[in-house]
Order: sequence, then C-alpha cells, then structure tokens
Amino acid sequence: MMYYLRVWAASARYSLTRAMMFRGDLLVWSLVELFWMGVNLLTISVIYGHTDSIAGWTKYEMVLLVGTSMLIQRFLMGFFWSSLFEMGRNVRSGNFDFTLAQPGNVLFMASTRKLDLDGLMNAVIATAVVIYAVRQLGLHPGPLEIALYIFFILCGIVIHYSVLVLSISMVFWLSSAQGVEGGYFSMTEFSRLPRQAFQGIVSRTLFVYALPVVIVSNAPAATLLHGFNPTLTLWLAGSAAVWFTVAVWTFHRGLRRYSSASS
Repeated sequence: MMYYLRVWAASARYSLTRAMMFRGDLLVWSLVELFWMGVNLLTISVIYGHTDSIAGWTKYEMVLLVGTSMLIQRFLMGFFWSSLFEMGRNVRSGNFDFTLAQPGNVLFMASTRKLDLDGLMNAVIATAVVIYAVRQLGLHPGPLEIALYIFFILCGIVIHYSVLVLSISMVFWLSSAQGVEGGYFSMTEFSRLPRQAFQGIVSRTLFVYALPVVIVSNAPAATLLHGFNPTLTLWLAGSAAVWFTVAVWTFHRGLRRYSSASS
C-alpha cells in the first residue's frame, strides 16, 4: 500500500508541476467548470421561480442534490478522468505498452497518471454549495449523518469510476470507444434528478437499480435530509462493490486482447 501511495504522490507532484507551467490553461478550464456549475444552479432558480416543489423536493433540497452530484463528478474528474480517457487513446495507438511495462497494477497505473487540478479546485465550490443548501434548510447533521454522507460520496465515486472504466474498456474490443465514452456524459445527467421523478417501471429499473446513476447522488442528499436509512446504505455499498468487481474483471478480460504497438 505504501508503494502505491508513493507512486500516486509522484504522479500528483508531476501534475501539479505541469499545471503550474500552464497556468492560463488551468485558469480557463477552472472557469469553464465553474460556469457550468453556475448554469446548473441558475436553472434551479429559474424553475423554482414557477413552482414550489418538483417530485416532492423543494428548492434548497434540489440545490443540495445538485451540489452533491457536482461534488462526486468533480472528484471523479480531478482524480481519474484525464488518465482514463488517455488510456483509451493509448490503447488505440499502442502507447499502452508503456503502462504495461510499469512495475505495478495495470489499472492503478493507468487510472492515476494525472490529476486535474481544475476539477479538484471546483470540488471546493461544490462543497460550499452543499453547505449553503444545508444552512438554508436549517439542517443540523450529527457525526453519523456526516460520516454516512462522506461514505456515500466515496461509494458514488467508486460507481462512477467503475462505469467509466467499463466504458473505456470497450476500446479493447472496438476500433474506437468514442461513442461509448460520449454515452457516459449523457448518463451522468440523470444524477442531478430526484429519484421520485422516475415513476415508470422501465425508467426506475434502468436508472435507479440497473444503472444506479441516480441513487449515487440521491442517497447522500437523503441522508442529510432524513437521516440514516439502513436499506439505502446496504444497497449503495453493495452496488459499489458489484460495479467495481465487474469493471476490474472486464478491464482484465480486455487486456488479454491488447495487441501492443508491435503487432
């Protein structure tokens, strides 16, 4: 474990050094992400200017939900996004050989090569949005609720990471996984919607249970709003474990098909 921590720390130092070399690029992308977050919050304000409740969620409950969704996505983008999408390009070009030659777990090495500081910086903004919503709602979460919220955030990151690994792993079978990667963006849009908004059997089964992109943001928000729910806790923890196992298995199955640059 200490070996992998040192490897990750070396990658983090490299990413920080590179980001400082291109400060303008870091600033622009940070502002782009901040603008995107602002658009989401502005949309909520506009919608709730015409209604008091959506699927049983009030304005600041929805701000809490959207802030939680943004927090999970910012952490995912900060720690794993660039590395995984670079992996897809390297597999197609044959440059993935360099990752295979490194002394460590292939998936770890491939998914932790870079950090996106703009994503991590905006994770602070997303945290501020969550705290603002909690205060506007007059909530006073105790240590258990805060610990569960953090645990659910981690489970959400694991699920999103696993779905992303599954999407990128398709490059081992397809000539290009660009379409599959684009599908991931569309799927994450549902994470900012209340679970109660999915009324049909098909939509609820697909987006709440089969692909738990909705529950990853709803569960932590619901914990702050309503307290501990053992069923929800077991469901999200189990989903994270299952999705991570499937993602690792699929990645290693695809790895057997990799032909390398010399083939």
